[in-house]
Amino acid sequence: MKKTFKLLDLDCAHCAAKIEGAVKKIGGVTNVEVNFLSQKMVLEAADDRFQEIAEEAVKLIKKIEPDVTVKNI
Repeated sequence: MKKTFKLLDLDCAHCAAKIEGAVKKIGGVTNVEVNFLSQKMVLEAADDRFQEIAEEAVKLIKKIEPDVTVKNI
């Protein structure tokens, strides 16, 4: 499954790279791309665990960048 999320208040490209690197390490993630300019994250993961993986990604993003708000598109 592939889904796009809006990352509100993402401040810098370095932060986007940190988030992308961390989310890639979550088990079951097949691909992730974080774009600083559009403030979007495209997450690809196994269909049967997608919700669980997405929730783990949101928690991880909050840990790395507490000011970022993750919204479904």
